[in-house]
Amino acid sequence: MSENNAVLLVVEDEPLTRSQLTAHFENENHSVIARESADDIGQLIKSRDVDVCLIDINLPGKDGLTLTREIRTWSNVGVILVTGKTEQIDKIVGLESGADDYVTKPFDPRELLFRVNNLVRRVRSQQKDHDRGFIRRFESWSLDLNKRELRTPGDEVQSLSAGEFHLLLALIDNAGQVTTRDQLMNRIRNREWYPDDRYIDVLVGQVRRKFRKHDRETTFINTIHGTGYLFAPAVS
Repeated sequence: MSENNAVLLVVEDEPLTRSQLTAHFENENHSVIARESADDIGQLIKSRDVDVCLIDINLPGKDGLTLTREIRTWSNVGVILVTGKTEQIDKIVGLESGADDYVTKPFDPRELLFRVNNLVRRVRSQQKDHDRGFIRRFESWSLDLNKRELRTPGDEVQSLSAGEFHLLLALIDNAGQVTTRDQLMNRIRNREWYPDDRYIDVLVGQVRRKFRKHDRETTFINTIHGTGYLFAPAVS
């Protein structure tokens, strides 16, 4: 199955936007499941092998940010938040909730299709790598590429979003050496980049917090000012 016939879940309460998104993606040979609220979304994702979810932030009842956080506790499905909010802080909050990308209304249908297709490719490529059962080990921690899980020395699981996983894997694969922001951006290809883009910084902060949930003194990822980041531990 190529990215041109993916299974997409659109969660949007505004009928016109929901119907436009459905028609647009179906016209591009995607299968689309459309819902107006967060009700039963978890069961739907599990039963339909969804590749990417497009979730409106301002849903009635359970909002899109809450839904995204819940999804991230048990699923690595691709998530793109769709919203009318344009402030940088809103985008950061959305990404910190576990979303892989964030688009604002009114959106360019071609740009949205580009982002969706890139995320589908990345999620599926990642799944292929996972199926090989690769594991990276460092300082009694492990990164399971098969499950996209970060495991603590006590064998507790820290789930990772697609962006967090690719960033951490890029740093681990270059352990002991500086990984530049450009190199990290090249590994995370589901979005268009801008000169003042803070997405890499947001992801680094999220991954650091997951390490520090286990040990507040953990300093695995070091900032190299003006250049990028360095993953300090030896990796096997």
